Amino acid sequence: MHRPKLLLALALALAIVAFFALDLQRFLHQDYFLARKDAIESWRAVHPWTAAGAFFALYVAIAALSLPGAVPMTLVGGALFGLAQGTVLVSFASSIGATLAFVAARLVLRDWVQARFGDRLEAINDGVRREGAFYLFALRLVPLFPFFVINLVMGLTAIPARTFYGVSQVGMLPGTIAFVYAGTQLGQFRVSAGLFAAFALLGVFPLLARRALNAIKARRLYARWPRPATFDYNLVVIGAGSAGLVSAYIGAATRARVALVERDKMGGDCLNTGCVPSKALIRAATLRSDIARSAEFGIQASAHVDFAQVMERVERTVTAVEPHDSAQRYTALGVECIRGNARLTSPWTVQVDTASGPRTLNTRAIVIATGAQPFVPPIPGVQQIGYLTSETLWELRQLPRRLLVLGGGPIGSELAQAFARLGSQVTQVEMLPRILAREDPEVSAIVAERFGREGIRVLTGHTARQFLSEAGTKVLVAEHQGAQVRIEFDQVLVAVGRAPRTDGLGLEALGIATQRGGTIQTDPFLRTAYPNITVCGDVAGPYQFTHTAAHQAWYAAVNALFGRFRSFRADYRVIPWSTFVDPEVARVGLNEQEARERGVPFEVTVYPMADLDRAIADGATAGFVKVLTRPASDRILGVTIVGAHAGDLLAEYVLAMKQNIGLNRILGTIHVYPTLAEANKNAAGSWRRAQVTLGQWALLQALQAWLRGAGGIGAVLRGLVALVRDRRKAYAPDAQEFS
Repeated sequence: MHRPKLLLALALALAIVAFFALDLQRFLHQDYFLARKDAIESWRAVHPWTAAGAFFALYVAIAALSLPGAVPMTLVGGALFGLAQGTVLVSFASSIGATLAFVAARLVLRDWVQARFGDRLEAINDGVRREGAFYLFALRLVPLFPFFVINLVMGLTAIPARTFYGVSQVGMLPGTIAFVYAGTQLGQFRVSAGLFAAFALLGVFPLLARRALNAIKARRLYARWPRPATFDYNLVVIGAGSAGLVSAYIGAATRARVALVERDKMGGDCLNTGCVPSKALIRAATLRSDIARSAEFGIQASAHVDFAQVMERVERTVTAVEPHDSAQRYTALGVECIRGNARLTSPWTVQVDTASGPRTLNTRAIVIATGAQPFVPPIPGVQQIGYLTSETLWELRQLPRRLLVLGGGPIGSELAQAFARLGSQVTQVEMLPRILAREDPEVSAIVAERFGREGIRVLTGHTARQFLSEAGTKVLVAEHQGAQVRIEFDQVLVAVGRAPRTDGLGLEALGIATQRGGTIQTDPFLRTAYPNITVCGDVAGPYQFTHTAAHQAWYAAVNALFGRFRSFRADYRVIPWSTFVDPEVARVGLNEQEARERGVPFEVTVYPMADLDRAIADGATAGFVKVLTRPASDRILGVTIVGAHAGDLLAEYVLAMKQNIGLNRILGTIHVYPTLAEANKNAAGSWRRAQVTLGQWALLQALQAWLRGAGGIGAVLRGLVALVRDRRKAYAPDAQEFS
């Protein structure tokens, strides 16, 4: 921090410390004024301008230093100067003081905050740049946060000081008038109808202001769109994947008239090209791997892979699941299913290009659930060489001899292992230093080690630069530590991520914004700029999981249908996921690297699967259960499980976190023996064991000796002292604490 900023910060800190140290706040209470009311009013009558100036200066100082006392001072202003003069004095003094606090925060802290947290604050900065004045106006009218907090926080953003002052002056005026009027009534030393009216106004003002703001914003948004007198539908859902299906189901269950528009196949990516077919393929690959291990169990067996038949079974699996998501089922539920490409033409109309021609749907609410699609990076030569994605590989009927997998995330890793187990020579290329980079390093290491043993060539830290075809041979040219690496292959699977589907939806015409990464911008209630248009699933983010899409769909559908009565904030506190590699990886909540990045203190407990009886019997000892807890608490912050059926085992911890159940209660719950689920209880036991201190041991040892008659009560008393003083851990750390 530069010297002038440091001096300013020190001066402000000293002023605030002096205020509290000298107990100056007692002079700012209305009781102090009322006790001396006559003397103060007499002095004001003799020196009206001096009194007004002193009051003004004191108010500015209090607001500028963010000291408690603004409300009493406002009441005193009303009692001392009356409604008109008191309003003028308080309005200008509070706005000037707020702006000084704003400028001080900007000078002292803004550069440091933006330098350290700029990436995380980018969305906030962007929002402030786009409509910061309106947002500040809303905060001034509806005081959800103390004004001094708003002053300081806004100083850290990009809003201009002139805009801040002007909006504050106007936005705080209604509240100022109400408080000053209340002060005029207090000054009369009597309970009056006016006093009750003033405080009643203060109580309902935030609600009235919020409703007024919503009405103003809605009118501004919807002004250029003619609103239909009546609607043909209560809800139109665009996209029939997991999010869209659940949204339509909720609408139908509430007896709404619902239309569901899908451009391709019902069930979306999860049913047709994602979760269902990939798990069917992984099941076949796992069986092939188990047969290859048969000698470990005393059985001699071998297997021949008929890849075409494997893919036919995958297709049959999709067909078997298909009725759950079919148009017939949803039609029976009362949903009108329409095949075609949808485009928003107004906040209440959706045009659908069907096989029989365009059709316009007139609706009161819209849910956008168009999902995502594989992202193909613009690597030179990729279009010419030909590539597979997680959507197109299901057309294969011949096993690639040499498969290149571009991407080390969950999709790339799952499919790399599946194809390797079915007989392909697989090379996996990842730009980052390790695969599954969102997980903790030891998780990546366990999976990478297994991949290596199964013959997968894992190349991390390799950046794809160019695809070539040389004499009929396909080649990827990659860069690793400044050197060129050439990788030959027969087929390439591009699995570097997924991009939200927003093209052709007409978002630009309506002014519905998208965020970096392509997801549609929403508020915490999953509403777009238009409250009757909500978004859920992959196109909304921030998670791209089928179960999260279904979770979001409830909020999107309910808020779209009933938001005029009550809205619900989407709850992301407990989001689980699993990567279906072997050993399986499942997680909920924070892992170690995220906790460190966020500065969250934690204690970590690790229980190895190699210690679990059932895992030993099954020959599935790879992996662990890792639990993050608050230090000296059994409250769970996050869990990572690596091992067989990790996704199934995780459910107990998901429930525990959702219902605020700690490790002590998991430890006290009977688990069937021998099962893999015992790993959860054993992890809780490891945590409990790590909490034992040498002081506890000392007390117990003295107590047991006394009970045997081998020790005296003095030793027990000394043990009690040790219990309090000696907090050293009694056991070698299964759990470690980090701050």
